[in-house]
Amino acid sequence: MSDDTGDALPVVVIGAGPVGLAAAAHLVQRSVECLVLEAGESPGTAVTSWGHVRLFSPWRYNIDSAAQQLLENSGWVAPDSEALPTGAELVREYVEPLAATPELASRLRTGTQVIAVAREGGDKTRSLGRERQSYRVRTFNATGKVEDILARAVIDATGTFSTSNPLGVSGLPAAGEADAGSFIVGALPDVLGLQRERFAGKHTVVVGMGHSAANTLLSLVELAESAPSTRITWAIRGGSARRLFGGGDDDQLPARGFLGTRLREAVDSGKLTLVKRVSIEKLVPGTETVQVLGTSRDGPLALDVHAIVKATGFRPDLEMLREVRLDLDSAVEAPSKLAPLIDPNFHSCGSVPPHGEAMLSHPDDGFYIAGMKSYGRAPTFLLATGYEQVRSIAAALAGDRESADKVELNLPETGVCSSDLALDVDGETVGGSCCGVPAGPQPITLGLG
Repeated sequence: MSDDTGDALPVVVIGAGPVGLAAAAHLVQRSVECLVLEAGESPGTAVTSWGHVRLFSPWRYNIDSAAQQLLENSGWVAPDSEALPTGAELVREYVEPLAATPELASRLRTGTQVIAVAREGGDKTRSLGRERQSYRVRTFNATGKVEDILARAVIDATGTFSTSNPLGVSGLPAAGEADAGSFIVGALPDVLGLQRERFAGKHTVVVGMGHSAANTLLSLVELAESAPSTRITWAIRGGSARRLFGGGDDDQLPARGFLGTRLREAVDSGKLTLVKRVSIEKLVPGTETVQVLGTSRDGPLALDVHAIVKATGFRPDLEMLREVRLDLDSAVEAPSKLAPLIDPNFHSCGSVPPHGEAMLSHPDDGFYIAGMKSYGRAPTFLLATGYEQVRSIAAALAGDRESADKVELNLPETGVCSSDLALDVDGETVGGSCCGVPAGPQPITLGLG
């Protein structure tokens, strides 16, 4: 632990995903000392876990400006700006080379989990002189050693990919959900690769209506072509899947629009069974299958399946921040000034309003949540947004208020908006936020830091 105080202390960045490393790049560019802490054994660990998935967004939306400058100084050549990388390619061709640059390699600690953040010298209730205190970041490494690091500021870019929403209703786990853990698979399993045997010839229910669900459903449809006994059920809580079917040809990210088009075709052709207004109340695990019990639009629900894909979206893990004074929206769990702009109940499509340090600040000055975690439970995050967030934060920490307050963002649009109400095939009025923003990690929608 350092004995230094004030500006001599580093800014601690938690998470070495694309946004966390971009934060470090901007800090280094402004000669602000920083330290990046990554729980995984390598940078981009969360992205690697869904490395088989191809992104919607071409490379030009996935590379941060300060990061690109560091990379090019090391002789890196940018990929084709219009190509669509997979998650594995994003890590191999961008995240790992960025982490290996001389400027960042010496400032990165992997295998280091942050378990708590607090103000030095007092707990959350202490107010006197609080603004003059540094931060104490408590870490735990693979050897079992606990170490405290003092920091002048902290940027939490840990994302939300490790904390998915439960399967049950009302935001709570279904009865028996914990006991059925061996039958539950997280978002974006490698259906056609490493986990093929888990799904081939089996009955799988995919729960959720984000692009993570769509990717998995289409992979299962492809699997069923070579393993015909494969059965697929798609369970959604809403009364229509129109939002996920999306804007089709009107989407400025063609791969995203095509995903929705293909999924609609799979439903219409009967390659998978769509069950609407699903409420999962209980899971009963057996020897080889698990019973999914609840209700649906058509009455009682009783499915006997081999696997449940939990594509229910994500929520922020706030446990390590219990000693930090946060100003979070009570519904979305995003910074209160940002929440009205991203609330999925009201947020319209087409663009995300530019926002930076001013909207991300908290009562404890010098502490920020950036990247996907800054959006709390809202599934509308764009990776380019995260890059602009950390650019603005770095400018503020360097004392450049003018640059911090000047935020700009150029984002691709989708063809369906929350104000674009229409009647679905069952005669219901449907709408909702769309922005092509899944509850899962595609880089224009990365659920990680």
